[in-house]
Amino acid sequence: MKSNDLRPGMAIKIDGTLYSITQFTHVTPGNLRAFVALKIRNVATGAIFDKRLRSGEEIEQVDLDKRAMEYLFSDSSGHVFMDTENFEQVTLPNDLVGDMMPFVKPNTVILVLFSENKPVSFELPNVVELEITDTAPGIKGATVTNQLKEAVCETGLKIRVPPFIEIGEKVRINTADGSYNSRA
Repeated sequence: MKSNDLRPGMAIKIDGTLYSITQFTHVTPGNLRAFVALKIRNVATGAIFDKRLRSGEEIEQVDLDKRAMEYLFSDSSGHVFMDTENFEQVTLPNDLVGDMMPFVKPNTVILVLFSENKPVSFELPNVVELEITDTAPGIKGATVTNQLKEAVCETGLKIRVPPFIEIGEKVRINTADGSYNSRA
């Protein structure tokens, strides 16, 4: 697989070690060659590294077992998910899920990736719908198109939304960068 096709949540093998991609950025600096900047987590140790790859470089992708699991709740030990087929519960630690949990509401079904029956990562949908629980009131007559205000979603996620969004509305949020997409 080419380095340009990598995405967060995928598993790759570099020098015989299994890594899970937590962040992906394609960078094209001025008059220099393009490269891919990755933030990867070692599946065995949990250590996080920054890695740079040439644009178009071949990388070995590892196929993982994908299971549909329902998010139940979070506690001090981690985040509890239940397999939708056999009802087995798995606890994912905070360092595994990182900053992706604010996009997940309880009872949401997502894909959890397993390697050798050990959870290594999970895949979020491209867009999630969340309800706005707190935001400043809109300013009448403000017609500037790129004006945004702070808002807090039902999961605690803080985003910037257009001024016409009110408390109680459902919005669609892009999970790749955490940006407002549209009203739901």
